[in-house]
Amino acid sequence: MSDTVSYSVPAIDCAHCAMSIREEVGEVEGVEDIDVDLDSKVVTIRGRALDDAALRAAIVEAGYQAA
Repeated sequence: MSDTVSYSVPAIDCAHCAMSIREEVGEVEGVEDIDVDLDSKVVTIRGRALDDAALRAAIVEAGYQAA
């Protein structure tokens, strides 16, 4: 069964932002799918046994803060 988590990332506003987040978050174990909605500024991640701390750290590594 897959888990789904969403994070508000207020600073994202362009395709480059989305690409950076996808690259970093995609490296986290268990991540299967990443959706970055630039209009709502929400990152939705689907996968198995997702680690909240690791996902937040990946978003920070991409240069953004998850709310």
